[in-house]
Amino acid sequence: MKVKDFTKEVRSGNIDIIEHTQKIIEEAKKINKDYNYFNVISEELALQQAKKLKEKIKKDNKGKLLGVPISVKDCICVKDIETTSGSRILKGYKPLFNATVIQKVIDEGGIIIGKTSQDEFGFGGFNTNVGLDYKIPRNPIDKERVTGGSSGGAAGFTKITKYAHLALAESTGGSIVNPASFCGVVGLCPTYGLVSRYGLIDYANSLDKIGGIAKNVEDVDLLLDVIKGHDENDSTSLDKELNKYKDIKKIGIIKEAFNVDDEIKDKIIARIDELGVKYEYISMPISVEYGIPTYYLIAPSEASTNLAKYCGMRYGIHGELNETYNEYFAKVRSNNFGKEAKRRIMIGTFARMAGYRDAYYLKAMKVRTLIINEYQKAFKKFDLLLSPTIPITAPKIKDIDKLSIIENYMIDMLTVGPNLAGLPHISVNVGNNKENMPIGAMFIGNYLDEKKLIEVGKRISLN
Repeated sequence: MKVKDFTKEVRSGNIDIIEHTQKIIEEAKKINKDYNYFNVISEELALQQAKKLKEKIKKDNKGKLLGVPISVKDCICVKDIETTSGSRILKGYKPLFNATVIQKVIDEGGIIIGKTSQDEFGFGGFNTNVGLDYKIPRNPIDKERVTGGSSGGAAGFTKITKYAHLALAESTGGSIVNPASFCGVVGLCPTYGLVSRYGLIDYANSLDKIGGIAKNVEDVDLLLDVIKGHDENDSTSLDKELNKYKDIKKIGIIKEAFNVDDEIKDKIIARIDELGVKYEYISMPISVEYGIPTYYLIAPSEASTNLAKYCGMRYGIHGELNETYNEYFAKVRSNNFGKEAKRRIMIGTFARMAGYRDAYYLKAMKVRTLIINEYQKAFKKFDLLLSPTIPITAPKIKDIDKLSIIENYMIDMLTVGPNLAGLPHISVNVGNNKENMPIGAMFIGNYLDEKKLIEVGKRISLN
């Protein structure tokens, strides 16, 4: 059932909000035992919200998300609900406020059912880099495979739940569309600044974006309509409206992105042929070939700065102060950050050090500008750009350990480009491979062209 249909049923009285909320909470608990999609299931909060809404409906049954269950990635703050960004270093942290997107969802009648699993602080493409004491979420189609990262819990639960549901997710280098592709659902990453980041535990400030994951394109469109908009609490928030929809006349297929398995390529091209829109291939070598090294210098540099505050003094889990401050800080961080978090802190710190900053960080920023310019040149000719979301379908969890660090990072090779440029993009399911694993196609639009993405997504998605 689509979200709009669900809210109609709620308004008409055919669905009791309290009973329905209890059902999805029980379903989430049961599924979580085997699939590990939730770090926290907020049962008490959800039922409180459901009861308030039931009383409200008697007087006013307005609300775009009336009674809709909403899951929230663990890096987005929900008042009084443990929010850890998937890291042991934030265990026990309960925000005193709601993130702007959470308040907007609640104001429209959405019910928060829990905080979904993620790679620690968003550091990963498979959702196997979970923090210490956390469990790896499992693909809803094949439990032996990954969900994709870093919003794996959001995508996994969206796919497996039998109820209407929306997931708030977050992307830095591809963390919305990646798991959407691996799990066979829809993920929409908006233009940078379109959705407020106030209340988001940051990974990399110039890259982080909050977006949605849903069962279908209509639902993710509705969620974006609720959460977008200017916010005075976020200095990067845009005070602009989305561009009006114009017909999609030509799509550019990124040539370098299709050096993938024939099964993935053929499924995507077949769907484009059915779309009936003109397309031609375009070469974008800077974005595809230099996106990964650029991203893995800029993002860890920002992350190492952002994570410096988790030292066990003002922020982060505390320890016993029985030594010098430096020894204390080192002990707290060593004992509570996972391996990948430590790696990215070290990479970012190195790239920003005196003597290396010009050679690495500043050079990466210059390449980022070249990537942005390459996209803008392409949009002079094409309405949208197309690539596979991910070069592969979801691999088995046991095979991830066999990958080198570089091979792990390369999973993001097609998604880091639009994220570095701050461009909106959507992943939709275009079919399955011979192992029945989903294949995602990713459309990239120019700034504030989300309506074009939604339209093409509706026409091509098999969901």
